[in-house]
Amino acid sequence: MSLTGRSREHFMEAMSTLCEAASFERDPELASAADVAVRGSLRVQAGEKFLIITNPEREVLEVASALYDSAVAAGARATLVVQPIKAQMDDAEDAVIAAFDSQPDIVVSLSAEKLGKDSEGLRTPYEWDGVNYDHVFNYQLHGSKTLRAFWSPGISRAMFKKTVPIDYEQLQERCRRLKAVLDEAVSVRVTNAGGTDIVIGLRGRSARCDDGDYSSPGSGGNLPAGEVFVSPELGTAEGLIVFDGSIDETAGVILIAEPIRCRVERGFVTSIEGGEEAARLRRALEAGAQGARKLEAEGSLDRDKAAEYVRNARSLGELGIGLNPRAEIVGNMLEDEKAFHTCHFALGANYDEDAPALIHLDGLVSRPTISATMPGGKEKIIEREGELAI
Repeated sequence: MSLTGRSREHFMEAMSTLCEAASFERDPELASAADVAVRGSLRVQAGEKFLIITNPEREVLEVASALYDSAVAAGARATLVVQPIKAQMDDAEDAVIAAFDSQPDIVVSLSAEKLGKDSEGLRTPYEWDGVNYDHVFNYQLHGSKTLRAFWSPGISRAMFKKTVPIDYEQLQERCRRLKAVLDEAVSVRVTNAGGTDIVIGLRGRSARCDDGDYSSPGSGGNLPAGEVFVSPELGTAEGLIVFDGSIDETAGVILIAEPIRCRVERGFVTSIEGGEEAARLRRALEAGAQGARKLEAEGSLDRDKAAEYVRNARSLGELGIGLNPRAEIVGNMLEDEKAFHTCHFALGANYDEDAPALIHLDGLVSRPTISATMPGGKEKIIEREGELAI
């Protein structure tokens, strides 16, 4: 049984919490948000192995410490692992990858940037039921389904406090409605006033709900939560995306001043137009391709696999729809992609593990109109100029 009420108060009084040990100023709002994550989203049970991976950066370490304290108070066997900050192309530390050998029930990744790649998994992918995974985290979460998780790249204390305590019943109902439409749809078309006009095939794809319910093995997503997302049917995306909110690059996030125009043909970006921000995106995609070539030269990827990773650096890997009412476009993709009245597309790796790449770069489109073509040709409007229509 987990500790509740007065027994929890006694327990917390008797122990030296990690927040106190680190001399962090007591923050009741942060502690409350951590409890929402631990007891509400993850529904942690006494005795469960709870692994937290973080960085020695004040904002993320303070959130990690609050989660550690909440997990311990819930009776979990909590472990905190701290590694250097990892960027888009960096490997996770060996000790972090080795921590998965302990078969944790729950994994939380709180990073200033990224968790880091699994170099061994890239060399020799993990296989489960005919699907290859190039990271042990994805293998245990989506393949063997031995753990549940959330991950928060770029989290800050203020963001955590603002966007985690929301109405999850309302969010989950919205997610269910959108998923039902996307799962049945043959394709979707996304347009907006800025010039976006793209059609994406969805045959054989299932949408995923980042709805904050990560309580069962194999479930996971972001905190803050709040999106429905789907991997496009390979080779089907055709049209123009005009990114006008924010977009990832390998070294951070670009707040877009001059829109970035990406032409997509047969599922791949074929041209990128705009100003300096477009040039930065081109460099980011090339970095993803060059990273794969480097791994081939080092012997970590064979020639065919490296060519696949190079090609998929320009693949359209995701369509997501933001649903968190407290999220805003702030120049931090963890929050930006959850913002209401937006959708986002990712360039690079997808979530169905059949278009692997070393990068996954999300970019926002504001006030989209999203229409689904259903079997038989009937059209169903999902959003109209950023307002939910279902």
